[in-house]
Amino acid sequence: MGNSVRIDKWLWSARIYKTRTLAGEACRKGQVSIAGLKVKPSRMVTEGEILSVRKNSLSLTLKILSPIQNRVAARLIPEVLQDLTPAEEYEMMEMARIASFGNRSAGSGRPTKKERRDLENFLDVEED
Repeated sequence: MGNSVRIDKWLWSARIYKTRTLAGEACRKGQVSIAGLKVKPSRMVTEGEILSVRKNSLSLTLKILSPIQNRVAARLIPEVLQDLTPAEEYEMMEMARIASFGNRSAGSGRPTKKERRDLENFLDVEED
């Protein structure tokens, strides 16, 4: 079957999650799937498999290029995985971030002078 590695270990090694524990929790919560089937953290993955990972509000589609066991530098990620996520997913995430710009959480108090000016400048730009 060739090289294979546990999916939780690969998700951590490929820098999808900060810790292996978070990767394992995501698998147990059903946020990671292969071919539409939710996977357990112990599932072995091989080269060429395509994963779907729900992280925050983003749904990533990743192809495994190399089943690595050890965490690699960020600059080596293109050798480990191929990002097949549609551009629309990233656009939706950016739109959600922009839409929440003016919202303040309850109990955070009044905006500072700088925050107020930034908000006014942003709103003036949008109206023109």
